[in-house]
Amino acid sequence: MVTPLELDNRTARRIFLQRHDLSDAPSGPGKGADLDALIQRLGFVQLDSINTVARAHDLILFARRPAYRPRHLKRLHDVDRALFEHWTHDAAVIPMPFYRHWHLRFRRDAEALRARWKRWQGHDFDQQFEPVLRHIRDHGPVGTSDVGKDEKKSSGGWWEWHPSKTALEYLWRSGALTVTRRDGFRKQYDLTERVIEENLCVAKGSPDPVESIDWLCNAALDRLGFATSGEIAAFWATVTPQEAKAWVEGQVQTGALIPVRITCNGGAQRAVFARPNIAYAPIEPPTGRLRVLSPFDPALRDRNRAERLFGFDYRIEIFVPEAQRKYGYYVFPLLEGDRIVGRIDMKAHRDQDVLKITALWPERGVKWSGGRLAKLEAELNRITRLAGVSQIEFLPGWLRDPL
Repeated sequence: MVTPLELDNRTARRIFLQRHDLSDAPSGPGKGADLDALIQRLGFVQLDSINTVARAHDLILFARRPAYRPRHLKRLHDVDRALFEHWTHDAAVIPMPFYRHWHLRFRRDAEALRARWKRWQGHDFDQQFEPVLRHIRDHGPVGTSDVGKDEKKSSGGWWEWHPSKTALEYLWRSGALTVTRRDGFRKQYDLTERVIEENLCVAKGSPDPVESIDWLCNAALDRLGFATSGEIAAFWATVTPQEAKAWVEGQVQTGALIPVRITCNGGAQRAVFARPNIAYAPIEPPTGRLRVLSPFDPALRDRNRAERLFGFDYRIEIFVPEAQRKYGYYVFPLLEGDRIVGRIDMKAHRDQDVLKITALWPERGVKWSGGRLAKLEAELNRITRLAGVSQIEFLPGWLRDPL
């Protein structure tokens, strides 16, 4: 029986933040090769349309590269083809070198969605595959408004999609189509062979599933630093929990992974796995700079892990009736060093050229000192450039007591 290596809470937090490029002071051009390398380091960047200050993907990248602007991501995806859009736990942009391992995801989505969406749509949606593909082949990229104009929309569930819209989404999720760009936030679809390099396309053959499972598990652990098999499976949301568990067991047997116990915020211990060199990698103290994070930042998207490591309990309240919200519609976490120190409710009123701060709640045990306020103001001044406004306004009663 191998005695697990033990990591205290602060060391675990610092390892995790380092893997997510949140330790060093944010710098770099935030475009071209630098931006591509950053996204490869993160693994993917989740896309989200809510734009109260900036869209989630833009804020994720801005938090690490203040010189970043949305046009830089658009160029990397639409023109340079360094990224492709598909699904992890949600819609995301993913580095093109990873594309070959998404063949596994295409097959699994094809199997899972066809049965589920048939029950939802009936048989009409799969009868639209060939007409939709023929239309794109003859006329070029399409959006959902270009097909199915006279079709009846489905009812029930989250979406009201007509059969051709459902066919477009299915053909994208199963790999026949690729999102070539977004106009506004609306996807434009084209035939995959027109967009993706020939050697990466499904038609050229897929990696063995075992190879892709191994790659996906390794890549997840590289970005998590330490993890349970369930956390490894959830990172890309492609490998099953059973496959991740078998992978971990095999890696432990060969000595490629070791058992580790991390101390969680609050003192409880959690059994995880890591590479043997985790105890020897240099972990520098993170920058003390305060920065605003997206609620969908990859360091926080696993809410349970965020609570265990940082003691940070966060829930999106977009769908909670206003009177029942604990905080606000779209509240941004605040990271300082290796701690989450607060959360801020703010919105860019572009018609008024102002970023309005409605409320800020320090986390318990955090004093909102003059020095911390100065750090916040410096960060908000940087944020205005991303948000497209030039002024900041703190509304009366903005500084709240911790909840």
